[in-house]
Parts: sequence; C-alpha cells; structure tokens
Amino acid sequence: MKSILQLMMVLVMSVCATLAWGQTSHPKRYTFTTIAGTAGLSGSANGINGNARFASPQGITVDLQGNLFVADYANHTIREVSPVGTDWVVTTIAGTAGIPGNANGFNSTARFNEPVSIAADVQGNLYVADYGNNTIRKLTPSGPNWAVTTIAGLAGNAGSTDGTNGSARFSDPSGITVDASGNLYVADTYNSTIRKLAPVGTDWVVTTIAGTAQTYGSSDGANSAAQFQAPAGITVDSLGNLYVADTLNSTIRKLTPDGTNWVVTTLAGQPENFGSTDGTNLDTQFNYPYGITVDANGNLYVADSFNYTIRKVAPEGANWVVSTLGGAALSPGAKDGLAANARFSSMVGIAVDTSTNLYVGDTENRTIRKGYFAPTPPLTIVLADPNTVVVSWPDVAIYTVQTNSDLMTTNWDSYGGTVTTSNGTNSVTVSPPTGNLFFRLLE
Repeated sequence: MKSILQLMMVLVMSVCATLAWGQTSHPKRYTFTTIAGTAGLSGSANGINGNARFASPQGITVDLQGNLFVADYANHTIREVSPVGTDWVVTTIAGTAGIPGNANGFNSTARFNEPVSIAADVQGNLYVADYGNNTIRKLTPSGPNWAVTTIAGLAGNAGSTDGTNGSARFSDPSGITVDASGNLYVADTYNSTIRKLAPVGTDWVVTTIAGTAQTYGSSDGANSAAQFQAPAGITVDSLGNLYVADTLNSTIRKLTPDGTNWVVTTLAGQPENFGSTDGTNLDTQFNYPYGITVDANGNLYVADSFNYTIRKVAPEGANWVVSTLGGAALSPGAKDGLAANARFSSMVGIAVDTSTNLYVGDTENRTIRKGYFAPTPPLTIVLADPNTVVVSWPDVAIYTVQTNSDLMTTNWDSYGGTVTTSNGTNSVTVSPPTGNLFFRLLE
C-alpha cells in the first residue's frame, strides 16, 4: 500500500437511501501522457505536440518557468519544449540536425556531437555533457539567442586529467547536474568517476571527487576509495548531496559531502544483480538505471532503462523505499496511461518540476512524456439497508475501502479489494461497525 487517497464522507444513517460524493485530498498515482513527438517516427521537425519529431531524445531538464530542454542525441541538437496553454511547442535552440561537430557560436552555427545530458541553473543557463566530443558545453541565453561555449575538455581528446578549462579531459561524460552555487557535477561514464567543475572567475576547475579512472567496481567509501561501473545519471539535492545512477552496477549511489571529502554509499539495488524488485534499500533491484532526478523533498526518480519503468526512491527515516511509478518491468511499448498501464522504451532522461510533474526523454519511442498526478475518483456512498452500504467509484484501479469512526485516529477497518463490474465501475458492499461513518480508499 503506497499511498492513501483520502476520499471521505460522513454517512448519514437513515431508513432512506442516501447518495453522497467523497472529496479528493491528495492523489498519489501518476498518469503518463505524450506531450511531444510521435512514437516510432524519427526526425528533426519543430512543431506543436505530436507534429514535432525527435531522433533520440535523451537528457532532459526543466527550468523555473516550466520550459523543458532536451539533448537530442542523434540529431546533435538541443531542443526546447515550451508549454503554451495546453500545447507544447518544440524548437531547436542550438546545433543543426544531422551535422555533428564541436563549433562554438550562436544557435544553429554551434555544433554538438551526440549530446546526452543537460542541466539548467537558476539564471537560465544550460549545461550539456557533449558525449561524443568528450566536453562540457554551456548555453547562455542572450535575448532570443543562445551562445554556445566549451567550458571544459577538448573535443576529440578523451582522458581523465583534472585541470582548468580545456586542459581537463573526460571520457564519454553522460550525466550532468548543477547545484545552487553554480558548481557542476559530471558522471564521467567511461572513466567510472564523478567529476566536479567549480567556477573560479571566468574559469572552470575540474577535479575528480569520487572513483578512480578506469577502475571499475561497486565499493563504497570516501573519494578515490569508492568505485563505480559506468555511472550515467547524476543529480544534486538542496543540501548538496549527489545521487548517481550507477548504470552497469544497477544501483543508486549517494555522495555526501564531509568537509573536503565525499563519502559514497549505496542506497538501493544490488551490484550486477539485475531485476525489478521494489522494496527497501539493498533488497531492491534495478536494470541499467540511467536518468535520475530529485524533488524538493529529497525523493529520487529514476529512469530504469532496461526495465522500461519509472521508479521512485523515497527516504523514510534511515531507509530508502523503492516503488514503481510507471510502466511494467520488461514490457516495452509506447502507451500512455495510468501507472503500470503506461509503456516506455529504453528511456534515458528524467526531470521533475516544482509541482512534482515528471518529464521523460523516451529515447527509443522518440517522444517526450509527462507524468502527472492522476485525479482520484469521486467516491459514491449509497445506503442499501440500515446496516449495509455500497461504496463505488468510476475507476478500474485497485483500491481497498476503509472505514473509521474518528478522523483523528488511525483505526481504519479494511474491506478487501475491489470488484470491477461490467460497466467499469468498482464497488464494494460493506457493513461497517457501528459509528464508522467515514470512508476512504487506500491505494
């Protein structure tokens, strides 16, 4: 039971049938819908909603105004997906589709080579892990234009050297995030390390904060004593903690700052033990998790790529509880729908906005998906006889009906699962204990 959908109603006991509606309080399940692109159709066209085309949307981020920015890997471009009323308008803001390169410049004169991850800071600047170039790029807004510069690494030169600006080296950087102070953190995938880019004046100083280049493993520990195996996703919370999707280990790792050190721990998953098990801490399983993001409450959301699912990793005391929010393990597809009814295909990027809406770069489907809280169904309560009521709701999801005599207590009585009738309405007939006049659905 993952969440309580509070749909409560005081039942007026009388000899006459009584019809009433419950009131929704806080829905907790996600419905996923396609907001841009069309599944199975590749291209680079700008446009509105399903008229737009993507080639391989991977990294995705959302700014404070609710605009999305996408690293369109195979098009070698950066795309913007902006909400306009109920529509989503897609434009290309940097790079030219089908023309890879490493040129800096404005808008379409800039060139990228397989950009894979993207992050936005509070000033509206964008940062890109330019995978094929082994560089980190910055996009600075200038009126309607975007100026692209290379801030670290040297195109065509892979390596693991720390240093300043172009003297630093990366090897297939796949994940990028930015903290509140403007520091960047990169999941340097082929090096299996985590790197920090600190702004110093107009320079960027690159250091390795965890892992050792070309040394693969799953060890926890501080700084270089920790080991990763092709980490691809990274995010940072409001306290400066880092979270990493350690892809080939199929684990979720945390990097906690401790003075000048970074302490690495494994929060969830089992190294190289692939699966889809929900649960707590190391009893859980992932299958090549790729994208990762964090909300304001410290909840993590993971694009579990080879499971084709969206997972949540929620802190509960000292534990981390993993649940599946969308999709069904090992069941790829392109279906919109509620929770497990939705289908994804090898998605890579994931972002969360201030309203806890999720955005997914559904890579193999070549679409952008949105996950939002599904509205809870209205609860109808009908008195069948003086001791029996029929509770029903127009929703085919599985809930348990509960009753209580006092909203100030947790003494709720359950009445089993749901019954789906031929017209799609769920209903349960219950004989609540005397005085149990409040009803709710437990998801």
